[in-house]
Amino acid sequence: MSEAAPKEWHGRFFEDFAVGDVFRSRLGRTITETENIWFTNLTLNTNQIHFNTPYAESTRFGKPLVNSAFTLSLVTGLTVPDTSENATANLGWTDITLPKPVFVGDTLWAESEILSTRLSQSNPTVGILSLRTRGINQHREVVIEFKRTFMIYTRNAPEAQSHHPGTDAEWTVS
Repeated sequence: MSEAAPKEWHGRFFEDFAVGDVFRSRLGRTITETENIWFTNLTLNTNQIHFNTPYAESTRFGKPLVNSAFTLSLVTGLTVPDTSENATANLGWTDITLPKPVFVGDTLWAESEILSTRLSQSNPTVGILSLRTRGINQHREVVIEFKRTFMIYTRNAPEAQSHHPGTDAEWTVS
């Protein structure tokens, strides 16, 4: 018999990770043209390959590329429910590689493996996790890989306690 899903989800805490654990995003995410253009504009990226279709068609890719910083952000976001929902600070991204291009209409999933865990030397209610992550498209191709290190609360950290306000009101619907 499989284990029942928790009735109240609080995310994972430092104690829930071990070196070698692998997490795969439950959801995939399809990238739209609007998102690519908005992200490119918001970050003041003036490379036309992201927003000028005739220009992009003249390149070796033949169509606009998704902004690689958006790819990094999206794949990181896809990992959050499994790895860093209770993080307190990102410490770094390293070894970022982009082995395949990403295009509008591609759907990405994330896969992460825990590389190291240790308690913080300066804060006993925080741990430090390092992991490697890759983004995988609908063709099973790896489009991005990177390492990320972040601080995450332990289960007994004051910040880890539920912030749901609750209520004393009785239900009014039956």
